Amino acid sequence: MVPRYARPAMTAIWEPEARYRIWFEIEAHAAVKMGEMGTVPASAGKALWDWWATDPKVDVAAIDAKEAVLKHDVIAFLDWVAEQVGPEARFMHQGMTSSDVLDTTLNVQLVRAADILLADLDDLLAAIKRRAEEHKYTPCIGRSHGIHAEPVTFGLKLAEAYAEFSRAKKRLIAAREEVATCAISGAVGTFANVDPAVEVYVAEKMGLDIEPVSTQVIPRDRHAMFFATLAVIASSIERLAVEVRHLQRTEVLEAEEYFSPGQKGSSAMPHKRNPVLTENLTGQARMIRSYAMPAMENVALWHERDISHSSVERFIGPDATITLDFSLARLTGVIDKLLVYPERMQKNLDRMGGLVHSQRVLLALTQAGLTRDESYRLVQRNAMKVWESDGQLSLMELLKADPDVTAALSAETIEEKFNLDYHFKHVDTIFARVFGA
Repeated sequence: MVPRYARPAMTAIWEPEARYRIWFEIEAHAAVKMGEMGTVPASAGKALWDWWATDPKVDVAAIDAKEAVLKHDVIAFLDWVAEQVGPEARFMHQGMTSSDVLDTTLNVQLVRAADILLADLDDLLAAIKRRAEEHKYTPCIGRSHGIHAEPVTFGLKLAEAYAEFSRAKKRLIAAREEVATCAISGAVGTFANVDPAVEVYVAEKMGLDIEPVSTQVIPRDRHAMFFATLAVIASSIERLAVEVRHLQRTEVLEAEEYFSPGQKGSSAMPHKRNPVLTENLTGQARMIRSYAMPAMENVALWHERDISHSSVERFIGPDATITLDFSLARLTGVIDKLLVYPERMQKNLDRMGGLVHSQRVLLALTQAGLTRDESYRLVQRNAMKVWESDGQLSLMELLKADPDVTAALSAETIEEKFNLDYHFKHVDTIFARVFGA
């Protein structure tokens, strides 16, 4: 985790003290249920919760010092709690294994992280929707292969993003549900020394579902799907970020990141206004995607369990969620404050002498009786003259002067095919599909 790209609420989920507090809750809830069942004295769970009610400080350094000697993090924690609570603490962890605590805790953390990310997505969706409605009918050129294609609106560009992040939200909700399981099944998952009722009780208290069948660990296909979902969201972030970066290029300059008073774009060139935020988002997306592969490699563990996944998850759990949280918040800020230049969009639309209307003329010629190949040839030979003139010639005027074209189409018909509004007649339909009626 890099502090530069971290926000407090998400970072707090992964702090050592937060982890130990979840460990305690799992152990204490299990002790209470075992006490109800007579497996351990009822006084054990009460003693644990009575001590917890005093809001004790979790001494991370003391626990870490024990682990340095014991070489086992859960045992170090249990020993420290026993020193605080007294003899009743010996009934903690009855019939349980370390993975019961570790795996359930990880899933609690991932669920809490997902809740923050879902809130982030809601903020981003709100920002995109507001700007999309603002520029619903702002004309701009659509590009394929980076080349002028046909007119679109800037609102439609943002509507595409809104639909994509709406899908991202649905995927994250599903991934959250899939990873929200609890395992308190003991060594190799047979419940030999801990009753399944304990697992049910702990799961309910921790806001999780039970893991239907665990080995000594919760199956890692659940986690692979979770981190893969984060990676797809990161790719969607990059897609929108790259669009902003391209639109900010000097030759295009249809939109750009907000440039605050006093901000400097280059240490050498005072004129520069660089798309540093969206470039940063591209870099962060690369990192978030990189965490998906080791999560998938964690699925194949030896037999009932090994710990080859453990060190991986200590990295990717915090790093992926913290980085994605930051990325979503940064992108929300970019969209919210994005500077949009409709005049430049119109200038770029007009840049190539009306070439963007070539398809309408092509279709009109075919409807007038020419073959598609002949129609294409007639339009293309005029279009290439405009292209080679760097937009100094007018496609409309060249077509109106071409006898092969005017033999099929009147001048008035040709002129009508250059009506920009024609391309936007279904904008309302698309917006209704994306945003609702």
